[in-house]
Amino acid sequence: MIPESFIQDLLARVDIVDLVDSYVKLKKAGANYAACCPFHNEKTPSFTVSPTKQFYHCFGCGAHGTAIGFVMEYQGIGFVDAVKELASRVGMIIPESEGFKPDHAPGQARNLVEVMTRAAQYYKEQLKRSPRAIEYCKKRGLTGEIAARFGMGYAPDGWNNLKSVFPDYDAETLKAAGLVIDNDAGRRYDRFRDRLMIPIINPKGDIIAFGGRIIDQGEPKYLNSPETPLFEKGRELFGLPQARQALRETDTAIVTEGYMDVIALAQNGVGNAVATLGTATTPTHVQKLLRQVDRIVFCFDGDNAGRKAAWRALENALEALADNKQIGFVFLPPEHDPDSFIREHGKAAFDREIAQATPLSDVLLRELAQRCDLTSAEGRARLIYEAKPLLLRLPTPLLRLQLVKRLAEASGFAQEEVERLCELKSYAPPPPPKAPRSAPSLTRNLLRIVLHRPELARQLPSDLLPDTPERPALRRLHQLVSGSEAEIPYAVLRERLRGLPEEAAIEHAAAELIGLPFDEQEAETEFRDTLEKLRGADQKRQIEALQLKAQQFGVAGLSAAEKQAYLQLLSARKTSN
Repeated sequence: MIPESFIQDLLARVDIVDLVDSYVKLKKAGANYAACCPFHNEKTPSFTVSPTKQFYHCFGCGAHGTAIGFVMEYQGIGFVDAVKELASRVGMIIPESEGFKPDHAPGQARNLVEVMTRAAQYYKEQLKRSPRAIEYCKKRGLTGEIAARFGMGYAPDGWNNLKSVFPDYDAETLKAAGLVIDNDAGRRYDRFRDRLMIPIINPKGDIIAFGGRIIDQGEPKYLNSPETPLFEKGRELFGLPQARQALRETDTAIVTEGYMDVIALAQNGVGNAVATLGTATTPTHVQKLLRQVDRIVFCFDGDNAGRKAAWRALENALEALADNKQIGFVFLPPEHDPDSFIREHGKAAFDREIAQATPLSDVLLRELAQRCDLTSAEGRARLIYEAKPLLLRLPTPLLRLQLVKRLAEASGFAQEEVERLCELKSYAPPPPPKAPRSAPSLTRNLLRIVLHRPELARQLPSDLLPDTPERPALRRLHQLVSGSEAEIPYAVLRERLRGLPEEAAIEHAAAELIGLPFDEQEAETEFRDTLEKLRGADQKRQIEALQLKAQQFGVAGLSAAEKQAYLQLLSARKTSN
């Protein structure tokens, strides 16, 4: 775990205006800065960055957060990687604490990146000098422009070609980077030989690995770098940096099985494709993509291997799903992969396949139905048995409800029986709010003030807050700031909320409320006045409750404590008036 004090210091040092401006050109707009949103396609700027509050907000798509959140969204990386990225920008070193240790020393990582960059430059130069490799690229329909875009190169045949690049061929960094192999006899040789070389680039633009495609016949057809301190194949996606603009424009990510598919699709005008790297799709892959797009389409070969890969992708996508996200599957004819299909049929035909992708729910139900004999009682029972672990992994109540209804139809069970057998919660409508009509506006105003001035949350009396939608958020904010006497900026407060149950509700309120006009000088006065109004409303509720009881049961029906409370409330009410 990264210490919270480090996060606070990091956010204090990073200027979100400078950060965002390095990715998206900002223009001054009053007290804030504006741009076209980098997270959705728009022509009129609705993306705002506040230098005073150190947050960004898009009034078009609702994107909202701190400098850490921006890097996570823009680069499609996790919290820890975003913190590392920002820390390196401002020259801070993440301290070790219990449960968190940096994966590797920053100096070692930089050395490995430099080694990979030098190797990539060498491979690019060799491609220009190899008529055979150039002819192979032309045969596959690849132009010089697309080769340059993906940094393609060529590793010549031979055992020790990298000696000409690295005079110290026995250096440990070459082995740590995965460029060379030491055999049992102690002899060292180049890992990649006579292969078209494709650099694998992380979101920061660093070369972290290579994929090598054999030029003619041979095994293995594809050879990837081994896992290294720079490269973890279960976390990385080939082509993600090159696809970023197209991902924003289409709001769709196409996932293929190989990097040559990605390159061929880009060559033919489909720029929003990425590929896994010698591994099945992982939950991390799906999470990374769903931070950037609302729709993922897995495009696999139509053979048995492709269908098995699709099922593994489906299983690993379940936990990352949200009700506002979509996942679909395209199964190409058995004789085709995405590369051959788009070269033979063209972009328009491929686009139609993507547009008509089979939804995840249909693939899931079809696959389960194929495993079970739905004409028998045993088969229908097995259908529910097979579906149960998948339903339990789904975090999306609306999609899960739809699946439960369809499973009930297919199995002959009632919907309630499927929910009970699968140990699912039944989704009943929430009870109507009990709070009086005026209370939500008062608690909403309190929330607005506290989001602008988080330190005021320390003064929130929890027993005074009525049961309104804002109550859980206000109580959580009170809890988060009570342990510190210092002033807490909104950006720090926002990061303290990350992962908590109230995070989404508070972010939604902040997106709406923090942009409203706010007088810093009058904040405390407005805060106290709002609390007084809440006290008045609370007293009125108590008086009305006691009066109602007296009308029903007479004054004798009130206990001595209730009579005393009634008199005190009336007295306090007269005094306040």
